[in-house]
Order: sequence, then C-alpha cells, then structure tokens
Amino acid sequence: MKQKPIELLAPAGSFDSLQAAINAGANAIYFGVEQLNMRTRSAGTFSIDDIKEVSSICKANNIRSYITLNTVMYEHDMQLLKSILKEIKKRGIDAVIAADFSVIHYCIELGVPLHISTQANVSNIESVIFFSKFADVIVLARELTLNQVKSICAEIKRKKIKGPSGEPVKIEIFIHGALCMAVSGKCYLSLHTQNASANRGACVQNCRRSYTVKDTESGEELAIENEYIMSPKDLCCIDILDQVIASGVDVLKIEGRTKGADYVQVVTQCYKEAIQAVHDKNFSQQKVTAWKTEMSKVYNRGFWEGYYLGRTLGEWTDKPGSIATEKKIYVGKGTKYYPKIAVGEFIIEAGSLKKGDTLMITGPKCGMIKEKINKLVVNGVENAEAFKGDLITLPVATKVTASDKLYKIVETADA
Repeated sequence: MKQKPIELLAPAGSFDSLQAAINAGANAIYFGVEQLNMRTRSAGTFSIDDIKEVSSICKANNIRSYITLNTVMYEHDMQLLKSILKEIKKRGIDAVIAADFSVIHYCIELGVPLHISTQANVSNIESVIFFSKFADVIVLARELTLNQVKSICAEIKRKKIKGPSGEPVKIEIFIHGALCMAVSGKCYLSLHTQNASANRGACVQNCRRSYTVKDTESGEELAIENEYIMSPKDLCCIDILDQVIASGVDVLKIEGRTKGADYVQVVTQCYKEAIQAVHDKNFSQQKVTAWKTEMSKVYNRGFWEGYYLGRTLGEWTDKPGSIATEKKIYVGKGTKYYPKIAVGEFIIEAGSLKKGDTLMITGPKCGMIKEKINKLVVNGVENAEAFKGDLITLPVATKVTASDKLYKIVETADA
C-alpha cells in the first residue's frame, strides 16, 4: 500500500530560521506576529509588515506558511487581530493556527483557512468532529498516547470526517522540542507569580527553576531526588518515528520558534532524513543514534519520547538550561559580499579565530552554514589566526550582509 505523504512542519522565529527550515527540507513553517502568539515574550517575533515577505519567501520555495494566533484573546486585541487576519488573507498565508473562538469566528467570516491549535486540547474523536466544521487540520493534545492518536486517526477514516475543503481532516502532533508541565501548555503558574500569562505568550518559565519543598508547619525540608521537579526533558520522537507515522498522523511538528537557525536546520534535517528512512524501509537504530548525536549538539534539555508510549512517570531535567554538546560563541558579523567569486567578508568583533576552527554563519539569506576552516584569509593575506578588528574572508554561496552573524563552535565541558 502506498504510504501517504507526511508534512514536516518547522518553526520560524526569524528570517534566519525560516531560511534554515527551507535548507533542511521542511514542507511548511509556522510563525507568529506581534503579541498575539504563544512566544511573544521569548521570541523576536515578526511584525505585520513582515507577513508579505514571509509569504513571498515561502511561495518562492514551494513550502506552506501558517501563522500562530493561538493566545487567549482579550477585547482590546480585536482590532489588531482583524488587521492581522486581513493582511494574511491579502498575502496568501496558507492557514491560521488558533484555539480562541474569536479567531475561529473571524477566520470563518473572512474565509481564511484554519488549523486548530494544541491549546484547544483536542483529545477525542467527538472534538475532532466538532472542529472539522471549521478546520482542515487539528493539532492533538500533547498528553495523548500513540494508541489514542491511532484510534482518532482510524475513526476519521472510518467515519469519513472531512474539513471545510472537502478533504479528510488531517491530524497534526508535536514530535520534537520543549514540553510544558501543564496540559497542552495551558499554564497559570506564571500568571499567579508574575501576573504574566503563559496563555498570552508571556511565560516567565517558573517551571525551569529549582525549588525547595518545605513543610510550613514543621519547617522540615523534603528530600527530593531532582530539584527541577517541574521541568520536563525535551520531546524527541526520532527513536519511535516509525511508530508515530504508523499511527496515521498527517503532520509532524517541531517546536522551537525561540530557538536559533542552527537548532531549526539540524533538527528539521534529522527528521526529514528519518521520515525518508521510514518510507524507504531502512529506518534503523544505527541511524537513530547518529540523528540523536547530531541533535544533541544544538539546544536541548535532554530527550525523552513524551507521553506517547504511555509511561507512568515523566522524565525531568537536572539542569536549568541547555545540555547541548556544542556551544556557539559570537565572534563577528558580515561586512561585504563578492558575488563573482562567492566570497563573504566578516569583521571579528570578539575573541579570535584560528585555522582548523569550526565556524557557523547564520543569516536571513543563508539560514545556517557550518564548516571547518581549512584556509584562513585575514586582511587579504592567508594567516593562521585572526583577532578582534581583523577582516576575514570565507567562501559563502549566498549573499552576506550586516545581518549575518559569525560564530565559533566549541565542545561544551560535559560533551
């Protein structure tokens, strides 16, 4: 039987990350604008004025674009919401990802395609049937097991449930990235402590910190094995991707609009290769190990497969931040590009570089480029080392601008 196509959906929190997703072979990207998305506080979000360019880039590269308007909406948001929806309809953004009924209402009114966000906590076939009246794609709650996902997908097929387009409703699930301790990300801890609602994109990430548990009556502190008791490891489904695909889902989503272009490109590329391996029937543990080693180099809090296998207890991080095996150290930025010889010029603004170092360039045109320096040209002359204030030139296939950042890649102490 012919395998149905799987859509790989990558995050884009910047033009650098957007290009990185394209480089890695994503079929679609999702992004947010202004303050009406769930990453308002932690990501350098796009503006309304950027929608035109995002759409243009995606169409030129034959990938789909979805915009997240998935926060809780207040009355004072309605004017901005309508302005965004009118702009995305004008620019041909492929769909809106939403959970608030005001967004759903205006999407229907304007004839804008709609996807139901995981914030709607869809966990059963009856909810799918209800939302299929408005949406062609439904993102399931993150707390479901693969058996539950498989049952929902089977029921869609059996009951011939179709969306507004007339096509069978598609099911989307998260396969990689940060997990929240709250049900489908709907947390009120940040609102409670800082009056900063996570459901308005303003989460201060209380759960990622260490806490002391204390009996207020006796003063006794409770001994806990892991001090980061509310901070789950990152979701990683690469080990079980064959089972995930066999469940019948249509869209595989990577979390990470706050992450850099390196994260987006590496993670997307690994899953793209893994999807192809499942399709070609040569998916193997050896390949899984290689993919996980590669993904361990970029931002992560450790990996586990989430709730998909029905575990009775989750896995928690033991550190506050990333445990990536590599880190990037900023050294400079782009200054000039020589298109005839495909060479970019960069100025060293911090630290130093030497021949043999591994460099990474991120930018809106290149996405992410990472390679070892076999030849270092400093101020027009081949040299063994470059220091602050020096100009270096490197072969770069895409145009270099002042927006391009140059990093040195080093192994972390724990690697």
